[in-house]
Amino acid sequence: MDINSQNIQPIPPFNEKNEETPDIGGGLPVIEFWAEHTLSPEGPKLWKTLFHNSACLSCSWGTGGQKGGFTNEEGEKLQRCMKSVEAISAEIKPAVKTHYFEQHSIAELQQLSSMECDRLGRLSFPMILRAGSSHYDRISWEEVYQIAVAAFRKTPERVASYSSGRSSNEAAFLLQLMMRAMGSNNLADCSDLCHAPSTTGLSEMFSTRTSIVSLENLKQADCVVLAGANSAYNHPRFMNELIKIREKGGKIIIINPVMEIGLVKFGSPAFPVKSLIPGSDISSLYLQPIPGSDTALFVGIQKSVIEQGLLDEKYLQAHTEGWEAVVQHARETEWETITQTCGVSQAEIEAAAKIIGSSKRVVFGWAMGITQQQNGVDNVFSIANTALMTGNVGKTGAGLMPVRGHSNVQGFGSMGVTVKLKKEIQEALEKLLDRPLSRVQGYETRSLIEAADAEKVDTLLCLGGNLYGANPDSTQAKRALGKIETIIYLATKPNLGHFNGLAKHNTIVIPVLNRFENPHKTTVESGNNFVRFNDEGETHLKEADLIPEVHFLTELASRIHGTYPVDWRQLQDTRYVRQLIAKTIPGFEKMATIDDTKEEFTIGGRIFSEPNFPTDSGKAKMFVAPLPVLKLPEIKDFGESESVRGLVVALMTGRSYSQHNTVVYKIDDKYRGMPHRNCILMNREDAESAGLQEHQRVTVRGNAGKMENVEVIYGAVRAGAALMFYPEVNVIFHPEIEKRCGTPAYKRVPAFVYAEV
Repeated sequence: MDINSQNIQPIPPFNEKNEETPDIGGGLPVIEFWAEHTLSPEGPKLWKTLFHNSACLSCSWGTGGQKGGFTNEEGEKLQRCMKSVEAISAEIKPAVKTHYFEQHSIAELQQLSSMECDRLGRLSFPMILRAGSSHYDRISWEEVYQIAVAAFRKTPERVASYSSGRSSNEAAFLLQLMMRAMGSNNLADCSDLCHAPSTTGLSEMFSTRTSIVSLENLKQADCVVLAGANSAYNHPRFMNELIKIREKGGKIIIINPVMEIGLVKFGSPAFPVKSLIPGSDISSLYLQPIPGSDTALFVGIQKSVIEQGLLDEKYLQAHTEGWEAVVQHARETEWETITQTCGVSQAEIEAAAKIIGSSKRVVFGWAMGITQQQNGVDNVFSIANTALMTGNVGKTGAGLMPVRGHSNVQGFGSMGVTVKLKKEIQEALEKLLDRPLSRVQGYETRSLIEAADAEKVDTLLCLGGNLYGANPDSTQAKRALGKIETIIYLATKPNLGHFNGLAKHNTIVIPVLNRFENPHKTTVESGNNFVRFNDEGETHLKEADLIPEVHFLTELASRIHGTYPVDWRQLQDTRYVRQLIAKTIPGFEKMATIDDTKEEFTIGGRIFSEPNFPTDSGKAKMFVAPLPVLKLPEIKDFGESESVRGLVVALMTGRSYSQHNTVVYKIDDKYRGMPHRNCILMNREDAESAGLQEHQRVTVRGNAGKMENVEVIYGAVRAGAALMFYPEVNVIFHPEIEKRCGTPAYKRVPAFVYAEV
């Protein structure tokens, strides 16, 4: 089938941009941003950090480590992006002014936005908010430890932690060891809110939990399917690989309800002559499904693969189990059901199937649009089924690649910071502890909030992250955290959670050193299973009272556990932590000698270049992924009169261009033409059918609250869908949950958009 003859283009059908949206993503604005920051007064510190041998603070596609700050794992140069500069720039700011917290009450601090919190500067001394107090006060380290030790001596099931991917593998390993040594499995992590369906789905099918594609492998692909990801904003370095694949004649299929301009055409500074100004073509085919319908779309692709004679039945017979039911399901599902469910035409689906089935080496990548759904695990099953049906798992240049967010979020899972511990790690830890681990099911992030709301949690340690800001239903999150007796936050900068996620008795904020400031070496893991080794550094905050995370965790653990099961204070030398990791975590054996060899490495047993999988049978297990039944509520379900003029949409929550998770660096998003945070991106025909006009101010109501004075912005979003910015929009909804792993459906939030009369 010739795509063009079917009138199916790289530009999707819902493509109407507003007047503020540029013609390409990236491009000269990136160079202007670099110039603005690197030539500013902060420039010398910024350049020093950029060249430091440590991994990028931003996404899991970042560069750095022993190969140098601008270099990736393949030794390629000029691999820094704008997001890394944003992250570094925020970290090298001066300290928050000495008397700021004395002069501003909690009530005042709670009025700050995410961007305003971040721009306060670096935290530089430990502080506490005591019950009944209106202000944070400075606290001594000795009192910090006294309060923390008492809090951690509560019943183990009532003690929990939460973590993010900004920290190191060493800190992650120490955190989980300290928690499990006291008998608690409550190791919630930010990944619970994003890629837990990937971990769950890949584990059930392949007995692995991460990408099975290395950067080297990706370079050999001749087709990439990228679903539910906006890598032009969130993983800009990944765009360089897509550009190179297109240049050698490969195809890129983009699946996203929004036409993200950077996924159509992207100008990369890595290729200044041929890409930066004209922009490079990215999408060969761009599909815009209804939010939450991805399983239907991929079952449609499977059905067309079968009908076009592109099914690799020989591969299925040799290397998979359960394939017959999956093939039968695709074959028997009616086209009308598929197209009505996903909103993508049969011709478009057939074009995608033709590209996938005719390509020799296909990599399937995905992110939050796939996983943050009520059926996120089924979405992952359906993608993996499609890859297996075309023989694209277990060979060079092909495979499955969840596109991770945080720079070391995958490392935390590898180190055992998870409620679903791998059997091999469990056995190794039980040998180290000389006793069985607790069998009490731990709380992942959403069940932690529910448990706290039910007054089942006494103590919480947050190693980075923003638990309050990251959670949906902000009202519940604030209420739930307020029922916990003691919360200890380890952070480099203030965030929304420090002012809104306040404990019942004591809220303690511990200022820590970041990755490039630590006085010891650390490691992190990329989203493609590559372990980077970070050199020591020093902080620019010369008068500050900061502590390395590893030092705080080991001192706390020593005071709680004594020398059981290890000499905790000895582990302040991270060399010894790495030796423990090498003995405990499968695939990390090279960690034992990395201090001497400086050899960064790809974790063993994770990249599949042959279709031999670590399952009991050695074969991949395939599962039928049922099509979702998608139905939006009616206006009356929102408690509004049906006479109110408006419409119900499937709302997607998302980050803006200049944002890292809950941290906002700029209020606007120029690539979507959204001038501030209180906007809703809508399809023009949708809005006008409800009597709404562009730039009109409306109310957006969910099932848990509403946002008022929201500006309507027309954009290239498919009919029936809309987009608003996270974390602000969290306040309006209590989400549906993927019951198999606890991930909230942030990417399909039923919302009523209307103008107040």
